[in-house]
Amino acid sequence: MRRIGFIGTENSHTDHFLRLLNTEARHPGFRGTALAGGSGPRNNQLAETYGVDVVVEDPADLLGRVDAAIVSTRDGARHREQALPLLEAGVPVLVDKPLATTTADAEALLEVAGRSGAPLVSCSALRFVPEMPDLRDGEAGPVRAVHVVGPADPDSEHSGLFFYGIHHVEAALEILGNPAVAAGSLDVTAVRHGDTTVASTWIGGAAVTLTFVTPTDTHRAPFHATVVRPGSVVARELTLGPDYNAPALARFIAAAEGGTAPDDGALLAPVAVLESVVHALGKDHR
Repeated sequence: MRRIGFIGTENSHTDHFLRLLNTEARHPGFRGTALAGGSGPRNNQLAETYGVDVVVEDPADLLGRVDAAIVSTRDGARHREQALPLLEAGVPVLVDKPLATTTADAEALLEVAGRSGAPLVSCSALRFVPEMPDLRDGEAGPVRAVHVVGPADPDSEHSGLFFYGIHHVEAALEILGNPAVAAGSLDVTAVRHGDTTVASTWIGGAAVTLTFVTPTDTHRAPFHATVVRPGSVVARELTLGPDYNAPALARFIAAAEGGTAPDDGALLAPVAVLESVVHALGKDHR
């Protein structure tokens, strides 16, 4: 049995992963067996509901108790400190979106994973939505423009746009075929007006526009993408079903089983893009 530990259990994604692993047993041979964050109402409820036997205080306390780990902490600024001890020990880690909130942190995680040989996976659920093939695999010529819309709050306590805005970026990159994006390589324009932030840049020869709409208690803009090619315009709402975390978990399980090395370019690019957006937005407001 491959034991999986969980970090950042306040996130509802932990429920999703534990349901898929322990309740529905979708990946025989893998089971959620440990929770970091100490004893408390949330971890006690998770342990009782999903039959988790071990609760520890710190992520590093999982060492020796698990064979893989999933980091779902809402604030991506904490992902580096939480994942590094496990990666250094060669433990496979799935870092729920975003991988990090700076390219420096992302590069540090990738460097350690590469050195230890630990599989490292991170991906937005929007990469796997059923509408993605229509948007990504069009036959009417190369992509000339991509526009992705969805909810994200620049003032979120969980590192601002990185909390939800990473979805916009990863969807756009998936549509574009996942081009490499180096840190600081983009010329980004970003403007905020009321509850709406719009960022624009060029990636891989395509104009990319990202529209972030701050959600409220009663309204949340749906994720939506428009793709322009010389011979077509395709627009789709991006729908997330109840099992939207299943593809990311399946990718992680496959990487853990196969000992797959991290794809540095694909993991770094989303962080590099959104970091550039955040910096451009900051410049506009100084």
